[in-house]
Amino acid sequence: MEKITIDDLKKIEIKIGKIISAEPIEGSEKLLKLMVDMGEETPRQILSGIAKQYSDLTKLVGIMCAFASNLEPRAMMGLESNGMLLAVSGKNGEQDFFSPLCVSDDVVLGSVVK
Repeated sequence: MEKITIDDLKKIEIKIGKIISAEPIEGSEKLLKLMVDMGEETPRQILSGIAKQYSDLTKLVGIMCAFASNLEPRAMMGLESNGMLLAVSGKNGEQDFFSPLCVSDDVVLGSVVK
């Protein structure tokens, strides 16, 4: 893994957002369209390749997670993504795991992770 400087790390803005809706994207097996409230005037549309981890999308709605919020917009499947959900994933023995980086409900939306 390439080493980065503290100045490189400071370029990433990580904010707390609440997922207010989640829906599959037609034609994609892995992308979900998330609408995320980051305490801004308008919710952000964020596309995330986590559909295989969530057969029940209601489990995503209402959770408060960390998002990379200052990425350049990216077009995927004809839609624009304005951020990235941060999560951990890997294997625990033979079992795969996936977990968004979530915070408690008392954290203020839009708070910056430092």
